[in-house]
Amino acid sequence: MKEFRPAKKRVEVSVGESVRILRELQELSQRQLSELTAIPQATISAIENGRVNLGVERAKVLGRALHCHPAVLVFPGWEVELESAA
Repeated sequence: MKEFRPAKKRVEVSVGESVRILRELQELSQRQLSELTAIPQATISAIENGRVNLGVERAKVLGRALHCHPAVLVFPGWEVELESAA
């Protein structure tokens, strides 16, 4: 394989936006996600709108329901620098 060029980050996504995007991709309403997680619908709305912090425990619960690693929700803009394996 020839050299590759890493993709450029095009959009900044907040924690709440990452929750909303993943929820919508799975065609879940806030109410349905609430039923899956036992997190009140009002709290899910507040998280998505940036009024309430997600927190690690909620990220774990939402991650299970949304079939993703909690870090995807907690650190949506995290960039990892490539390191050599040597």
